[in-house]
Amino acid sequence: MSILGAEHKKSKGFAAVALLTAALLVAQPALAAVTVTDYATTSANSQPHGVALGPDGNMWFTEWNTNKIGAMTPNGVMVNEFTIPTSASNPNDITLGPDNNLWFTEYAGNKIGKVDTSGNFTEFALAGSPHQIVAGPDGNLWIAVDNANSVVKMSTAGSVLATYTPGTSSSHPYGITVGPDGNIWFTEHIGANIGRITVAGGVVTEFPIVGSPTRQPYDITSGSDGNLWYTGEGGRISKITTGGVITEYSLPQGTNGDPHGITLGADGNVWFTERFADVIGMATPDGTITEFAIPTASSDPFLIAPGPNYTIWFGESANIRVGRITGLTVPSSGSSTPGAPDTGVGAFSYDTARTVATTAILGGAAFATAHIIHRRSRQAHESE
Repeated sequence: MSILGAEHKKSKGFAAVALLTAALLVAQPALAAVTVTDYATTSANSQPHGVALGPDGNMWFTEWNTNKIGAMTPNGVMVNEFTIPTSASNPNDITLGPDNNLWFTEYAGNKIGKVDTSGNFTEFALAGSPHQIVAGPDGNLWIAVDNANSVVKMSTAGSVLATYTPGTSSSHPYGITVGPDGNIWFTEHIGANIGRITVAGGVVTEFPIVGSPTRQPYDITSGSDGNLWYTGEGGRISKITTGGVITEYSLPQGTNGDPHGITLGADGNVWFTERFADVIGMATPDGTITEFAIPTASSDPFLIAPGPNYTIWFGESANIRVGRITGLTVPSSGSSTPGAPDTGVGAFSYDTARTVATTAILGGAAFATAHIIHRRSRQAHESE
């Protein structure tokens, strides 16, 4: 299905992870060490969708069916659940904003929500149903608004600063991220395009996804190789260069996989959910794919994001569980100072819009992540 709506079956704070590098090495994980665990939430039939690392070091997640925002410790212990003021709002995606609050989309409520770690909510109305949200390098929130055929830029005060409309009508923007070029990239699920908006000038460019059957993309993230990676229908994940060249990779599960959420791991690989196969996939920058089974059957894994201590978390939208992946191998050599020349793999930082963890050799190029966000992320890791 292409629109979340009442049927969620097909239902990304400071995002400036720009890998401006001419030479990039990516560490390979020790696959035998990877473990997938999942943890129950408090509310029955909660159907967790989006996950994000909070400023308190806990994992925060949306509960699509119970209209709540939950928080869980890095060890899988429930901390809190907070009820969203607007009833039946269907919270979907969640991210950490530049103001240190959690921001989330309310798909059925046509709103953007903000909640602090004490559970205090503020909501802002939108003209349309928002799918995913990311914090941009400009300190604003960027939102893919599905049925309004638009991408909205919103301030942390809740004001809509700009609305961008793709040239393709009824394109249905879905996933959204900050690209390695520092611009906003998004998927057009019905339009079968990958879109780009320049942060400086607001110029919208669309790159068609060519193929048969029609390639309909879902989620999107920046990879450690300087490309964008995205999921989509048809049993494949794909990458696109910032110039618009697309490469596709078929999944072992084929069309049964239905890849949906995708994120960058601290090991330099992209990790993604395969909803109908109940597995988590991992792709190296060269497209080598490995899959890991989820313990709970019929879990329907949805959105996915890195957590503290080099973990990756995901929501299981068909039940009451949130999953965690451990065992990623991250080399520790090299500089960890943003903007500094790197002497080896191991620069570690979180993109707090999706709490993206990445490793890279920078080759002297700028690693454009704000120093304060980098410092906060390392402190969260070191406290583990």
